[in-house]
Amino acid sequence: MNVSGKMSLYRLPPLPTIREIIQLYNLRAEKQLSQNFLLDLRLTDKIVRKAGNLKNHYACEVGPGPGGLTRAILNCGVEELLVVEKDTRFIPGLKMLNDASMGKVRIVHGDILTYRMDRAFPNHLRKAWEDDPPNVHIIGNLPFNVSTPLIVKWFEEIANRTGPFSYGRTQMTLTFQHEVAERMIAPVGNKQRSRLSIMTQYLCNVKHCFSIPGRAFVPKPEVDVGVVHFTPLIQPRIEQPFKLVEKVVQSVFHFRRKYCYRGISMLFPEVQRTKLTEQMLTLANVEPTLRPPDLSMKHFQGLCNAYSELCNKDPNLFAYNFREELRQKRLHDTPTQESDVGR
Repeated sequence: MNVSGKMSLYRLPPLPTIREIIQLYNLRAEKQLSQNFLLDLRLTDKIVRKAGNLKNHYACEVGPGPGGLTRAILNCGVEELLVVEKDTRFIPGLKMLNDASMGKVRIVHGDILTYRMDRAFPNHLRKAWEDDPPNVHIIGNLPFNVSTPLIVKWFEEIANRTGPFSYGRTQMTLTFQHEVAERMIAPVGNKQRSRLSIMTQYLCNVKHCFSIPGRAFVPKPEVDVGVVHFTPLIQPRIEQPFKLVEKVVQSVFHFRRKYCYRGISMLFPEVQRTKLTEQMLTLANVEPTLRPPDLSMKHFQGLCNAYSELCNKDPNLFAYNFREELRQKRLHDTPTQESDVGR
């Protein structure tokens, strides 16, 4: 039997179209929630195919909305589909999909940023980190306003092997603004290379699968959308605590157009800044006149290791925050205005 024949075995019974669901429940994409509906079933099928073989696997869809991507996932023959939806308006349509799939949809009305993904799936699915990825997948057409904070949260959970990654190296297939997708895969020297590039690439094998034109969405966003697939690495490319890596990378890219020593220097209190910056660059074997986008993963590995070594010598260093120091200076330098009381 060919692939299309196999797929037809799992097709849902006839249902209202997504457009009919939208009309039936008077659904509109809320601009303040960055909602954009993808109604083209060929594209939703294509997104799900990039997730790999989902037959008899467990999946979690983030923000299913009216259910276009939900249908494509169910048509792949998943064992169970967990959907996490914050907007109550979409729940009735999702319940219709649950009925049509004979109870395969588990609906959670909640916020994916706070939902306990470490309890989302059966324990028998858990695998050792060194094994192949578990039969668990995260898929979602993410609202733009939540996509970056959510993926950074999941990067931290990859590093700590918590949340959905307590099951092993759980794979993710997610949508982002095209520019964000390009940043994630940007190589050394690329103008798109950023803090997000390093945080993504040090923890995951990442692939920008394809782009979807904005006109495919309702309402049409001002940007195109990229579909990105993530597989957590067995061994991270930087073996330091997530918060330390995040702090170093954030500081380096704070002055992305200047030489890297400028951002690195912001890791240290003013009285020690010059001395410790030179020490860190020497320990890391990094040329101070390289610009942030030109630093390789090996450079960042060296910088994080060097910063860790300096923090071990002086535990107070890690707590230093130059932004807080700057804020305090501004407060101190702001002249106190005389009170009008009693005038």
